[in-house]
Amino acid sequence: MTTIGIIGAGNIGSQLARLAVQHGHQVVIANSRGPETLADLVAELGDQARAVTRDEAAAAGEIVVVTVPLAAIETIPAEPLVGKVVIDTNNYYWERDGHIAALDDESTTTAELLQDHLPGARVVKAFNHIGAADLTGHATPARTPDRRALVVAGDDAEAKQVTADLIDEFGFDVVDAGPLAEGWRIQRDTPGYGPRLTADQLREALQAATR
Repeated sequence: MTTIGIIGAGNIGSQLARLAVQHGHQVVIANSRGPETLADLVAELGDQARAVTRDEAAAAGEIVVVTVPLAAIETIPAEPLVGKVVIDTNNYYWERDGHIAALDDESTTTAELLQDHLPGARVVKAFNHIGAADLTGHATPARTPDRRALVVAGDDAEAKQVTADLIDEFGFDVVDAGPLAEGWRIQRDTPGYGPRLTADQLREALQAATR
């Protein structure tokens, strides 16, 4: 059993909390509006979950998921995340986030931005190319034929393996896209972004991605 911190209680964060609880983990979840606003979600999740502040989620989580709007990256506390596996689910939508020059010219990626903000953390890109409802709707046991696959990308091999193990436990095969800098291959408007793909199909989609 692992304590999973989730910073961001929107569609993806809530679904990941549900999966974590289903698989026996403890969840500490935070949003920008305060723990009291998460009462209904925590009641649904049960005794394995509690609502906390962002700092508390960062401190208590053994693995921490950051699933907040891109503009909120700067609000993520850095010190409590030193040495921890931090999973970044974010995508860049300039219509929502405003234009960010380094993302517009593709000199960096969203996960690299988060890694720059959290220099002591071990950031892994994951869960960014699947719809929230599909996180629970498409999850299947290991070795299920045509099992859906999800990508991991990261610069720390151990952190990627921890994340891959969690993804497999949650119900998906895993494809390693390489370092954080290769995360662009699964960003918005790439072949692998959105559709349900097996591991082999997802590898092909990664290779087919162009900038």
